Amino acid sequence: MLDAKGWAAFDARSPMKSHRFQRRDPGARDVLIDILFCGICHSDLHQVRNEWAGTTYPIVPGHEIVGRVAQVGAEVSRFKKGDTVGVGCFVGSCGRCDACKRGLEQYCEKGAIGTYNAVDERGERTYGGYSDRIVVDEKFVLNVAAKERLDAVAPLLCAGITTWSPLRHWKVGKGHKVAVLGLGGLGHMAVKLASALGAEVTLLSSSPSKKKDAQRLGAHDFAATSEAKKLGPRFDFVIDTVSAPHDLNALASTLRLDGTLVMLGASPEAMSLHPFALIMKRRSIAGSLVGGIPETQEVLDFCAEKGIAADVETIAAREIDRAYDRMLKGDVRYRFSIDASTF
Repeated sequence: MLDAKGWAAFDARSPMKSHRFQRRDPGARDVLIDILFCGICHSDLHQVRNEWAGTTYPIVPGHEIVGRVAQVGAEVSRFKKGDTVGVGCFVGSCGRCDACKRGLEQYCEKGAIGTYNAVDERGERTYGGYSDRIVVDEKFVLNVAAKERLDAVAPLLCAGITTWSPLRHWKVGKGHKVAVLGLGGLGHMAVKLASALGAEVTLLSSSPSKKKDAQRLGAHDFAATSEAKKLGPRFDFVIDTVSAPHDLNALASTLRLDGTLVMLGASPEAMSLHPFALIMKRRSIAGSLVGGIPETQEVLDFCAEKGIAADVETIAAREIDRAYDRMLKGDVRYRFSIDASTF
């Protein structure tokens, strides 16, 4: 077993603290990665505080990981020592179901194995990227072509792919009008990526102060969410990144004929949608969950080519609890990234 150190929660209420634990020895198909940076996702906070239930303590969160290869197994063919790589939201899947065969491992019929707070095929618990090193099967390791601002590349492994996957699935591009609801970790990446794909992007937000930021990120227009009902049917897609209850009927009313409302934010409460909001213009409502390995590699390559990364504030491990509190208040532009050298 390999010694590792990181930052862990030991219950739902106490501050997180330094933690030493063990990872498996690298096998023939494994890659040992020295972690450089790990982004903070809102789902980290949910699981640390057991807000989704099912948290097993101690928990070492983190699934937006960028690092360098320290060692490869004898059968590893895609990576070598010194390569810059990434690890995202899952580190295993069955590999045999229809979803896995299509490169959609996030929808594995037996359940993808989460990078943390999960049990792998060996029956061992997984620990995430709030740590100094990680061992991952090469199938779930991504190439990172970017050479600079690796702290800002890390959030692409979740916030980036979560927004990229629906944009690619619905083939969003030139000629499309896209609204992005919410300008947070997901929303700011949705604006950047949809704009880079050639779509005309409007940010919908309850915070007028974010108008200038939206324009800087690539949005062509801005509208207050309170005015959504007055906009009329103008968008082909609405990318909904908000994780709190809100008016879906007002959002749906902004969709044109055959428009689609794509849900990315996970509200803890159910929200109502009147059938007529969909029926009258053959509108659709859909959901999307991160992306598979092929799509994740695609977004990393696209962002490297276009010079796109997340807007981040890089912090030390001791600042994680404070970062969680700030995240709840919306006090971050737009993602925290942890410097792994501080674990």
